[in-house]
Amino acid sequence: MPLADVRIRAVDPAAQDDVKIIAERMLSTLVEVLGEEAGGSLYTLEGTTQRVMWHLESEEVVAQVFVAETAQGEIAGHTIVRVDDDGEGREIGLFATTYVVPECRGAGVASSLLDAGEAWMLEQGQSLAATYTDRLNKKLQNLYLGRGYRMSAMPNDFVKMAKELT
Repeated sequence: MPLADVRIRAVDPAAQDDVKIIAERMLSTLVEVLGEEAGGSLYTLEGTTQRVMWHLESEEVVAQVFVAETAQGEIAGHTIVRVDDDGEGREIGLFATTYVVPECRGAGVASSLLDAGEAWMLEQGQSLAATYTDRLNKKLQNLYLGRGYRMSAMPNDFVKMAKELT
């Protein structure tokens, strides 16, 4: 997938092809991190599609879905961001998921998606950005650590990656 002129754009809820690709890749993330047996059995495509649509259309959440699109119109990656509660009563900007297709990794796609997500969070008045991931997801942890996020342990084999936004 050529990466020349990758652009970040918000997803239109009516773009069902985009929604399906994002939902499929959300499942791919689980398999990649947890393995086929554990990751492949957690959610269905229908469930992840509904989750993407919840972020796009629900009045219950302030959220945005971004994709990195190549000049050829292919989706190289996505991230879903929302305003969330950190569990301690503080509003945060949360990266609910971030995924880049393997052949596009290491080319700055993920950083561009995180830039868009952090800018969106700041526009929403958030001063803290975070994501939660499995302790085994070293690739994602390294991405966030390289961008100044700090890691802290959580229950159930998860870690929290967080940083103050400026």
